[in-house]
Amino acid sequence: MDFEKKIKTTLISNNFLIYVSTEEEERLEYILKQIINQLFKARIYSWNFIDGYTDNPNYISQCRQNPLEALNMITKNNDKKTKVFFLKDFHVFLKDISISRKLKNLYQYLKKSNQYVILSGTEIHLPTELKEYITYFQMPLPNKKEILIEINRFLYKIDTNQLKYKEAICMAYTGFSINKIRKSLFKLILNNISQNQIIEKILQEKEEITQKTEGLKFYSSYNNKLELGGLQNLKNWLKIRNLAFTKKAYSYGITRPKGILLVGIQGTGKSLSAKIIANEWNIPLFRLNVSKIFAGILGESENRIEKIISICEKSSPCILWIDEIDKIFSEYNNTNDSGTKQRVTNIFLTWLSEKKQGVFIVATANTINQLPVEILRKGRFDEIFFVDLPNFKERLKIFQIHLKMFRPLTWNKYNIYYLSKISKGFSGAEIEQSIIDAMYTGFYENREFTTIDLKNAIYKIIPLSKIERNKILNLRKWGYSGKIKIA
Repeated sequence: MDFEKKIKTTLISNNFLIYVSTEEEERLEYILKQIINQLFKARIYSWNFIDGYTDNPNYISQCRQNPLEALNMITKNNDKKTKVFFLKDFHVFLKDISISRKLKNLYQYLKKSNQYVILSGTEIHLPTELKEYITYFQMPLPNKKEILIEINRFLYKIDTNQLKYKEAICMAYTGFSINKIRKSLFKLILNNISQNQIIEKILQEKEEITQKTEGLKFYSSYNNKLELGGLQNLKNWLKIRNLAFTKKAYSYGITRPKGILLVGIQGTGKSLSAKIIANEWNIPLFRLNVSKIFAGILGESENRIEKIISICEKSSPCILWIDEIDKIFSEYNNTNDSGTKQRVTNIFLTWLSEKKQGVFIVATANTINQLPVEILRKGRFDEIFFVDLPNFKERLKIFQIHLKMFRPLTWNKYNIYYLSKISKGFSGAEIEQSIIDAMYTGFYENREFTTIDLKNAIYKIIPLSKIERNKILNLRKWGYSGKIKIA
Protein backbone atom coordinates (compact mmCIF):
# COMPACT_ATOMS: atom_id res chain seq x y z
CA MET A 1 0.00 0.00 0.00
CA ASP A 2 1.45 3.39 -0.98
CA PHE A 3 1.62 6.29 1.45
CA GLU A 4 -1.39 8.24 0.13
CA LYS A 5 -3.65 5.17 0.41
CA LYS A 6 -2.31 4.50 3.90
CA ILE A 7 -3.18 8.05 5.05
CA LYS A 8 -6.67 7.80 3.53
CA THR A 9 -7.32 4.40 5.10
CA THR A 10 -6.06 5.65 8.48
CA LEU A 11 -8.33 8.71 8.40
CA ILE A 12 -11.52 6.89 7.37
CA SER A 13 -10.81 4.17 9.98
CA ASN A 14 -11.45 6.64 12.83
CA ASN A 15 -7.83 7.20 13.82
CA PHE A 16 -8.11 10.74 15.18
CA LEU A 17 -4.53 11.24 16.41
CA ILE A 18 -1.84 10.43 13.84
CA TYR A 19 1.94 10.83 14.01
CA VAL A 20 4.02 10.75 10.81
CA SER A 21 7.79 10.42 11.04
CA THR A 22 9.59 12.19 8.18
CA GLU A 23 12.31 14.68 7.32
CA GLU A 24 10.29 15.86 4.31
CA GLU A 25 7.84 18.20 6.01
CA GLU A 26 7.02 20.21 2.88
CA ARG A 27 6.24 17.08 0.85
CA LEU A 28 4.11 15.68 3.67
CA GLU A 29 2.08 18.89 3.91
CA TYR A 30 1.48 18.91 0.15
CA ILE A 31 0.25 15.28 0.22
CA LEU A 32 -2.00 15.94 3.22
CA LYS A 33 -3.63 18.98 1.58
CA GLN A 34 -4.47 16.87 -1.49
CA ILE A 35 -5.91 14.02 0.59
CA ILE A 36 -7.94 16.25 2.95
CA ASN A 37 -9.44 18.07 -0.01
CA GLN A 38 -10.42 14.74 -1.63
CA LEU A 39 -11.90 13.20 1.51
CA PHE A 40 -13.53 16.16 3.26
CA LYS A 41 -13.51 19.03 0.74
CA ALA A 42 -11.82 21.04 3.50
CA ARG A 43 -8.58 22.90 4.16
CA ILE A 44 -5.89 21.70 6.51
CA TYR A 45 -4.85 24.11 9.30
CA SER A 46 -1.10 24.09 10.00
CA TRP A 47 0.86 25.11 13.09
CA ASN A 48 4.57 25.53 13.73
CA PHE A 49 6.44 26.68 16.84
CA ILE A 50 7.66 30.02 15.41
CA ASP A 51 4.67 31.24 13.37
CA GLY A 52 1.79 29.61 15.23
CA TYR A 53 -1.25 28.82 13.06
CA THR A 54 -0.57 30.10 9.56
CA ASP A 55 -3.63 29.39 7.40
CA ASN A 56 -6.68 29.68 9.64
CA PRO A 57 -8.24 33.16 9.27
CA ASN A 58 -9.97 32.84 12.69
CA TYR A 59 -6.77 32.59 14.69
CA ILE A 60 -3.88 33.22 12.32
CA SER A 61 -0.47 33.64 14.01
CA GLN A 62 -1.91 32.60 17.38
CA CYS A 63 -0.23 30.08 19.72
CA ARG A 64 3.28 31.14 18.72
CA GLN A 65 5.97 29.27 20.70
CA ASN A 66 3.24 27.58 22.75
CA PRO A 67 2.51 23.95 21.79
CA LEU A 68 0.12 23.42 24.71
CA GLU A 69 -2.00 26.41 23.66
CA ALA A 70 -1.91 25.08 20.06
CA LEU A 71 -3.67 21.94 21.33
CA ASN A 72 -6.07 23.98 23.50
CA MET A 73 -7.04 26.07 20.47
CA ILE A 74 -8.35 22.94 18.73
CA THR A 75 -11.04 22.50 21.38
CA LYS A 76 -11.89 26.23 21.27
CA ASN A 77 -12.40 26.20 17.52
CA ASN A 78 -16.01 27.01 16.60
CA ASP A 79 -15.69 26.32 12.89
CA LYS A 80 -17.47 22.99 12.45
CA LYS A 81 -16.14 22.71 8.90
CA THR A 82 -12.60 22.40 10.22
CA LYS A 83 -11.57 18.76 9.98
CA VAL A 84 -7.77 18.46 10.21
CA PHE A 85 -5.01 20.22 12.19
CA PHE A 86 -1.40 19.66 11.13
CA LEU A 87 1.17 20.34 13.91
CA LYS A 88 4.78 20.38 12.75
CA ASP A 89 7.93 19.28 14.65
CA PHE A 90 5.75 17.98 17.46
CA HIS A 91 8.14 15.13 18.34
CA VAL A 92 10.09 17.72 20.37
CA PHE A 93 7.18 18.21 22.79
CA LEU A 94 5.78 14.67 23.16
CA LYS A 95 7.85 13.82 26.26
CA ASP A 96 6.46 16.84 28.15
CA ILE A 97 3.92 15.59 30.73
CA SER A 98 1.51 18.47 30.05
CA ILE A 99 1.56 17.82 26.29
CA SER A 100 1.22 14.08 26.80
CA ARG A 101 -1.78 14.52 29.13
CA LYS A 102 -3.41 17.07 26.83
CA LEU A 103 -3.15 14.73 23.83
CA LYS A 104 -4.88 11.95 25.80
CA ASN A 105 -7.68 14.34 26.77
CA LEU A 106 -7.86 15.70 23.23
CA TYR A 107 -8.35 12.20 21.83
CA GLN A 108 -11.80 11.97 23.42
CA TYR A 109 -12.78 15.41 22.08
CA LEU A 110 -11.65 14.52 18.55
CA LYS A 111 -13.79 11.36 18.59
CA LYS A 112 -16.89 13.34 19.54
CA SER A 113 -16.28 16.20 17.10
CA ASN A 114 -15.05 13.93 14.27
CA GLN A 115 -11.86 15.94 13.79
CA TYR A 116 -8.28 14.87 13.23
CA VAL A 117 -4.85 15.99 14.47
CA ILE A 118 -1.80 14.99 12.44
CA LEU A 119 1.58 15.46 14.12
CA SER A 120 4.88 15.39 12.25
CA GLY A 121 8.46 14.93 13.44
CA THR A 122 11.73 13.17 12.81
CA GLU A 123 11.70 10.82 15.83
CA ILE A 124 11.08 7.16 14.98
CA HIS A 125 9.67 6.17 18.38
CA LEU A 126 6.66 7.44 20.31
CA PRO A 127 6.62 7.71 24.12
CA THR A 128 5.17 4.51 25.59
CA GLU A 129 2.28 6.32 27.31
CA LEU A 130 1.00 7.67 23.94
CA LYS A 131 1.20 4.52 21.81
CA GLU A 132 -2.37 3.53 22.72
CA TYR A 133 -3.77 6.86 21.49
CA ILE A 134 -1.63 7.80 18.48
CA THR A 135 -1.46 5.92 15.17
CA TYR A 136 2.14 6.01 13.97
CA PHE A 137 3.88 5.36 10.67
CA GLN A 138 6.83 6.60 8.64
CA MET A 139 6.50 8.45 5.37
CA PRO A 140 8.61 6.65 2.76
CA LEU A 141 11.01 8.46 0.49
CA PRO A 142 9.81 9.20 -3.07
CA ASN A 143 8.83 6.16 -5.11
CA LYS A 144 9.64 5.57 -8.77
CA LYS A 145 6.53 7.42 -9.96
CA GLU A 146 7.39 10.57 -7.96
CA ILE A 147 11.04 10.47 -9.06
CA LEU A 148 9.98 10.18 -12.71
CA ILE A 149 7.78 13.27 -12.35
CA GLU A 150 10.80 15.26 -11.13
CA ILE A 151 13.05 13.87 -13.88
CA ASN A 152 10.53 14.80 -16.60
CA ARG A 153 10.03 18.24 -15.07
CA PHE A 154 13.72 19.14 -14.93
CA LEU A 155 15.30 17.20 -17.78
CA TYR A 156 12.81 17.97 -20.53
CA LYS A 157 15.64 19.50 -22.62
CA ILE A 158 17.64 16.27 -22.47
CA ASP A 159 16.56 13.25 -24.47
CA THR A 160 15.37 11.03 -21.64
CA ASN A 161 12.68 9.26 -23.63
CA GLN A 162 14.51 5.97 -23.51
CA LEU A 163 12.82 3.92 -20.80
CA LYS A 164 16.02 2.09 -19.87
CA TYR A 165 17.84 5.40 -19.32
CA LYS A 166 15.02 6.75 -17.13
CA GLU A 167 15.09 3.52 -15.12
CA ALA A 168 18.81 4.01 -14.47
CA ILE A 169 18.30 7.59 -13.25
CA CYS A 170 15.42 6.47 -11.02
CA MET A 171 17.61 3.75 -9.54
CA ALA A 172 20.40 6.28 -8.89
CA TYR A 173 17.99 8.66 -7.13
CA THR A 174 16.47 5.94 -4.92
CA GLY A 175 16.98 7.00 -1.30
CA PHE A 176 16.92 10.75 -2.08
CA SER A 177 14.26 13.09 -0.71
CA ILE A 178 12.24 15.18 -3.22
CA ASN A 179 14.10 18.29 -2.12
CA LYS A 180 17.50 16.62 -2.66
CA ILE A 181 16.39 15.31 -6.07
CA ARG A 182 15.34 18.83 -7.13
CA LYS A 183 18.59 20.38 -5.92
CA SER A 184 20.60 17.67 -7.67
CA LEU A 185 18.73 18.06 -10.96
CA PHE A 186 19.06 21.83 -10.80
CA LYS A 187 22.81 21.46 -10.27
CA LEU A 188 23.08 19.07 -13.24
CA ILE A 189 21.31 21.56 -15.49
CA LEU A 190 23.30 24.53 -14.15
CA ASN A 191 26.62 22.76 -14.78
CA ASN A 192 25.43 21.52 -18.20
CA ILE A 193 26.20 17.88 -17.34
CA SER A 194 26.02 15.57 -20.36
CA GLN A 195 23.65 12.60 -20.49
CA ASN A 196 26.54 10.13 -20.18
CA GLN A 197 27.74 11.74 -16.93
CA ILE A 198 24.39 12.24 -15.18
CA ILE A 199 24.24 8.90 -13.36
CA GLU A 200 27.90 9.14 -12.30
CA LYS A 201 27.28 12.59 -10.79
CA ILE A 202 24.13 11.41 -8.98
CA LEU A 203 26.04 8.49 -7.44
CA GLN A 204 28.79 10.86 -6.29
CA GLU A 205 26.15 12.93 -4.51
CA LYS A 206 24.68 9.79 -2.94
CA GLU A 207 28.13 8.89 -1.60
CA GLU A 208 28.50 12.36 -0.07
CA ILE A 209 25.07 12.12 1.59
CA THR A 210 25.74 8.63 2.97
CA GLN A 211 29.08 9.73 4.49
CA LYS A 212 27.10 11.84 6.97
CA THR A 213 25.61 8.65 8.46
CA GLU A 214 27.85 7.07 11.10
CA GLY A 215 28.68 3.46 10.28
CA LEU A 216 27.54 3.43 6.63
CA LYS A 217 29.50 3.93 3.42
CA PHE A 218 28.17 3.97 -0.14
CA TYR A 219 30.00 2.34 -3.07
CA SER A 220 29.12 3.02 -6.68
CA SER A 221 28.28 -0.17 -8.61
CA TYR A 222 29.50 1.31 -11.89
CA ASN A 223 32.94 -0.33 -12.01
CA ASN A 224 33.39 -2.67 -14.95
CA LYS A 225 37.06 -3.39 -14.12
CA LEU A 226 36.22 -5.67 -11.18
CA GLU A 227 36.74 -9.38 -11.81
CA LEU A 228 36.75 -12.41 -9.52
CA GLY A 229 38.80 -15.54 -10.15
CA GLY A 230 37.26 -18.88 -9.16
CA LEU A 231 34.21 -19.29 -6.86
CA GLN A 232 32.21 -20.81 -9.73
CA ASN A 233 29.46 -22.30 -7.54
CA LEU A 234 28.86 -18.93 -5.90
CA LYS A 235 28.81 -17.23 -9.32
CA ASN A 236 26.22 -19.73 -10.62
CA TRP A 237 24.02 -19.23 -7.51
CA LEU A 238 24.14 -15.44 -7.99
CA LYS A 239 23.57 -15.67 -11.76
CA ILE A 240 20.26 -17.52 -11.22
CA ARG A 241 19.15 -14.71 -8.88
CA ASN A 242 20.40 -11.87 -11.09
CA LEU A 243 16.89 -10.61 -11.93
CA ALA A 244 15.37 -11.26 -8.49
CA PHE A 245 14.65 -7.56 -7.84
CA THR A 246 12.89 -6.84 -11.15
CA LYS A 247 9.16 -6.37 -11.82
CA LYS A 248 9.23 -9.56 -13.89
CA ALA A 249 10.42 -11.56 -10.86
CA TYR A 250 7.74 -9.97 -8.67
CA SER A 251 5.03 -10.83 -11.22
CA TYR A 252 6.32 -14.42 -11.36
CA GLY A 253 5.93 -14.66 -7.57
CA ILE A 254 9.64 -14.93 -6.79
CA THR A 255 10.59 -14.33 -3.15
CA ARG A 256 13.38 -11.79 -2.98
CA PRO A 257 16.68 -13.30 -1.75
CA LYS A 258 17.72 -12.24 1.76
CA GLY A 259 21.47 -12.63 1.49
CA ILE A 260 24.53 -14.84 1.82
CA LEU A 261 27.23 -15.47 4.42
CA LEU A 262 30.72 -16.12 3.03
CA VAL A 263 33.03 -17.92 5.47
CA GLY A 264 36.62 -18.70 4.63
CA ILE A 265 40.29 -17.91 4.68
CA GLN A 266 41.48 -14.30 4.53
CA GLY A 267 42.34 -12.89 1.11
CA THR A 268 40.21 -15.34 -0.90
CA GLY A 269 37.86 -12.75 -2.46
CA LYS A 270 35.02 -12.66 0.06
CA SER A 271 34.96 -8.86 0.32
CA LEU A 272 35.48 -8.43 -3.41
CA SER A 273 32.42 -10.63 -3.98
CA ALA A 274 30.15 -7.93 -2.49
CA LYS A 275 31.40 -5.37 -5.02
CA ILE A 276 31.13 -7.88 -7.86
CA ILE A 277 27.50 -8.71 -6.98
CA ALA A 278 26.55 -5.00 -6.88
CA ASN A 279 28.24 -4.51 -10.23
CA GLU A 280 26.60 -7.54 -11.87
CA TRP A 281 23.13 -6.83 -10.46
CA ASN A 282 23.52 -3.09 -11.07
CA ILE A 283 22.16 -2.07 -7.67
CA PRO A 284 23.66 0.23 -4.98
CA LEU A 285 26.15 -1.13 -2.45
CA PHE A 286 26.40 0.02 1.18
CA ARG A 287 29.08 -1.11 3.62
CA LEU A 288 28.24 -1.41 7.31
CA ASN A 289 30.99 -0.44 9.77
CA VAL A 290 29.70 -1.61 13.13
CA SER A 291 32.62 -0.11 15.09
CA LYS A 292 31.29 3.37 14.24
CA ILE A 293 27.78 2.56 15.39
CA PHE A 294 28.60 2.29 19.08
CA ALA A 295 28.42 5.65 20.87
CA GLY A 296 28.87 6.73 24.48
CA ILE A 297 25.42 8.33 24.77
CA LEU A 298 22.72 5.97 26.04
CA GLY A 299 20.36 5.03 23.22
CA GLU A 300 22.48 6.60 20.46
CA SER A 301 23.87 3.26 19.22
CA GLU A 302 20.35 1.85 18.85
CA ASN A 303 19.27 5.00 16.97
CA ARG A 304 22.24 4.68 14.60
CA ILE A 305 21.57 1.05 13.66
CA GLU A 306 17.88 1.84 13.11
CA LYS A 307 18.82 4.82 10.91
CA ILE A 308 21.18 2.62 8.87
CA ILE A 309 18.44 0.02 8.43
CA SER A 310 16.02 2.78 7.41
CA ILE A 311 18.46 4.20 4.80
CA CYS A 312 19.01 0.73 3.29
CA GLU A 313 15.28 0.02 3.14
CA LYS A 314 14.59 3.40 1.55
CA SER A 315 17.35 2.76 -1.01
CA SER A 316 16.15 -0.74 -1.88
CA PRO A 317 16.85 -2.67 -3.96
CA CYS A 318 20.41 -2.51 -2.66
CA ILE A 319 23.18 -4.61 -1.13
CA LEU A 320 24.35 -4.23 2.46
CA TRP A 321 27.91 -5.51 2.84
CA ILE A 322 28.97 -6.52 6.37
CA ASP A 323 32.69 -7.28 6.32
CA GLU A 324 34.20 -9.62 8.95
CA ILE A 325 30.93 -10.10 10.81
CA ASP A 326 32.69 -12.58 13.13
CA LYS A 327 34.82 -9.76 14.59
CA ILE A 328 31.71 -7.72 15.35
CA PHE A 329 30.45 -10.34 17.79
CA SER A 330 33.85 -11.12 19.34
CA GLU A 331 34.99 -7.49 19.68
CA TYR A 332 31.97 -6.35 21.67
CA ASN A 333 31.45 -9.46 23.80
CA ASN A 334 31.85 -9.19 27.56
CA THR A 335 31.99 -5.39 27.53
CA ASN A 336 30.49 -3.30 30.31
CA ASP A 337 28.14 -1.30 28.09
CA SER A 338 24.84 -1.64 29.99
CA GLY A 339 23.58 -4.08 27.36
CA THR A 340 24.03 -1.72 24.38
CA LYS A 341 25.85 -4.28 22.25
CA GLN A 342 23.18 -6.90 22.93
CA ARG A 343 20.35 -4.51 22.08
CA VAL A 344 22.03 -3.43 18.82
CA THR A 345 22.63 -7.10 17.92
CA ASN A 346 18.99 -7.99 18.67
CA ILE A 347 17.69 -5.09 16.52
CA PHE A 348 19.88 -6.22 13.64
CA LEU A 349 19.10 -9.96 13.93
CA THR A 350 15.36 -9.28 14.17
CA TRP A 351 15.57 -7.15 11.03
CA LEU A 352 17.52 -9.87 9.20
CA SER A 353 14.69 -12.33 9.85
CA GLU A 354 11.74 -10.02 9.23
CA LYS A 355 12.91 -7.65 6.47
CA LYS A 356 10.67 -7.61 3.41
CA GLN A 357 12.35 -4.82 1.45
CA GLY A 358 14.86 -5.62 -1.29
CA VAL A 359 18.00 -5.37 0.85
CA PHE A 360 20.40 -8.22 -0.01
CA ILE A 361 22.96 -8.93 2.73
CA VAL A 362 26.51 -10.00 1.89
CA ALA A 363 28.27 -10.87 5.14
CA THR A 364 31.84 -12.19 5.33
CA ALA A 365 33.61 -14.04 8.12
CA ASN A 366 37.09 -15.54 8.55
CA THR A 367 35.91 -18.06 11.15
CA ILE A 368 32.66 -19.57 12.30
CA ASN A 369 33.58 -19.94 15.99
CA GLN A 370 32.68 -16.40 17.09
CA LEU A 371 29.30 -16.28 15.36
CA PRO A 372 26.22 -16.86 17.54
CA VAL A 373 24.01 -19.81 16.64
CA GLU A 374 21.02 -17.55 15.91
CA ILE A 375 22.81 -15.85 13.00
CA LEU A 376 23.58 -19.19 11.33
CA ARG A 377 20.06 -20.59 11.39
CA LYS A 378 17.95 -20.67 8.22
CA GLY A 379 15.98 -17.49 7.70
CA ARG A 380 18.80 -15.06 8.40
CA PHE A 381 20.60 -15.92 5.14
CA ASP A 382 19.56 -17.82 2.03
CA GLU A 383 22.86 -19.67 1.90
CA ILE A 384 26.20 -20.02 3.70
CA PHE A 385 29.21 -20.58 1.42
CA PHE A 386 32.71 -21.77 2.35
CA VAL A 387 35.41 -19.91 0.41
CA ASP A 388 38.52 -22.08 0.17
CA LEU A 389 42.03 -21.30 -1.05
CA PRO A 390 42.14 -21.23 -4.88
CA ASN A 391 43.04 -24.46 -6.68
CA PHE A 392 45.46 -24.63 -9.62
CA LYS A 393 42.95 -23.53 -12.29
CA GLU A 394 41.69 -20.71 -10.08
CA ARG A 395 45.25 -19.51 -9.41
CA LEU A 396 45.80 -19.43 -13.18
CA LYS A 397 42.77 -17.16 -13.54
CA ILE A 398 43.84 -14.93 -10.62
CA PHE A 399 47.33 -14.43 -12.08
CA GLN A 400 45.74 -13.64 -15.44
CA ILE A 401 43.33 -11.07 -13.93
CA HIS A 402 46.02 -9.20 -11.98
CA LEU A 403 48.66 -9.29 -14.73
CA LYS A 404 46.07 -8.01 -17.23
CA MET A 405 45.36 -5.15 -14.86
CA PHE A 406 49.03 -4.22 -14.41
CA ARG A 407 50.25 -5.11 -17.94
CA PRO A 408 47.20 -5.23 -20.26
CA LEU A 409 49.30 -5.57 -23.45
CA THR A 410 52.10 -7.90 -22.30
CA TRP A 411 50.48 -10.07 -19.61
CA ASN A 412 50.70 -13.22 -21.74
CA LYS A 413 54.52 -13.12 -21.81
CA TYR A 414 54.57 -14.34 -18.19
CA ASN A 415 54.56 -18.09 -17.49
CA ILE A 416 51.40 -18.15 -15.38
CA TYR A 417 51.19 -21.97 -15.63
CA TYR A 418 54.52 -22.29 -13.78
CA LEU A 419 53.66 -19.49 -11.32
CA SER A 420 50.31 -21.11 -10.48
CA LYS A 421 52.06 -24.42 -9.84
CA ILE A 422 54.57 -23.01 -7.33
CA SER A 423 52.01 -20.82 -5.51
CA LYS A 424 50.01 -23.69 -4.02
CA GLY A 425 48.43 -22.60 -0.72
CA PHE A 426 48.39 -18.93 -1.73
CA SER A 427 45.27 -16.82 -1.45
CA GLY A 428 44.22 -14.37 -4.17
CA ALA A 429 45.50 -11.46 -2.07
CA GLU A 430 48.92 -13.18 -1.64
CA ILE A 431 49.13 -13.77 -5.41
CA GLU A 432 48.45 -10.07 -6.00
CA GLN A 433 51.12 -9.15 -3.44
CA SER A 434 53.70 -11.37 -5.17
CA ILE A 435 53.09 -9.45 -8.43
CA ILE A 436 53.46 -6.10 -6.63
CA ASP A 437 56.73 -7.27 -5.01
CA ALA A 438 58.07 -8.40 -8.41
CA MET A 439 57.16 -5.01 -9.91
CA TYR A 440 59.10 -3.23 -7.17
CA THR A 441 62.17 -5.34 -8.00
CA GLY A 442 61.92 -4.53 -11.73
CA PHE A 443 61.32 -0.85 -11.07
CA TYR A 444 64.29 -0.63 -8.67
CA GLU A 445 66.58 -2.20 -11.28
CA ASN A 446 65.16 0.09 -14.00
CA ARG A 447 63.74 -2.74 -16.14
CA GLU A 448 60.49 -4.65 -16.77
CA PHE A 449 59.69 -7.29 -14.15
CA THR A 450 59.90 -10.92 -15.32
CA THR A 451 58.61 -14.40 -14.48
CA ILE A 452 61.82 -14.96 -12.49
CA ASP A 453 61.02 -11.88 -10.38
CA LEU A 454 57.57 -13.31 -9.74
CA LYS A 455 59.04 -16.71 -8.82
CA ASN A 456 61.45 -15.09 -6.34
CA ALA A 457 58.61 -13.01 -4.82
CA ILE A 458 56.46 -16.14 -4.39
CA TYR A 459 59.27 -18.00 -2.59
CA LYS A 460 59.85 -15.06 -0.23
CA ILE A 461 56.20 -14.82 0.85
CA ILE A 462 55.10 -17.09 3.69
CA PRO A 463 51.39 -17.67 3.03
CA LEU A 464 48.78 -17.66 5.78
CA SER A 465 48.12 -21.34 5.04
CA LYS A 466 51.53 -22.07 6.57
CA ILE A 467 51.48 -19.45 9.35
CA GLU A 468 48.04 -20.52 10.62
CA ARG A 469 48.23 -24.12 9.41
CA ASN A 470 46.16 -25.76 12.17
CA LYS A 471 43.44 -23.09 12.15
CA ILE A 472 43.07 -23.33 8.39
CA LEU A 473 43.03 -27.14 8.45
CA ASN A 474 40.17 -27.05 11.00
CA LEU A 475 38.32 -24.42 8.96
CA ARG A 476 38.66 -26.48 5.78
CA LYS A 477 37.52 -29.60 7.63
CA TRP A 478 34.35 -27.71 8.67
CA GLY A 479 33.97 -26.26 5.14
CA TYR A 480 34.00 -29.71 3.53
CA SER A 481 31.86 -31.35 6.22
CA GLY A 482 28.79 -31.17 3.97
CA LYS A 483 26.97 -28.73 6.27
CA ILE A 484 27.41 -25.78 3.91
CA LYS A 485 28.02 -25.14 0.22
CA ILE A 486 31.46 -24.76 -1.35
CA ALA A 487 31.83 -21.42 -3.13
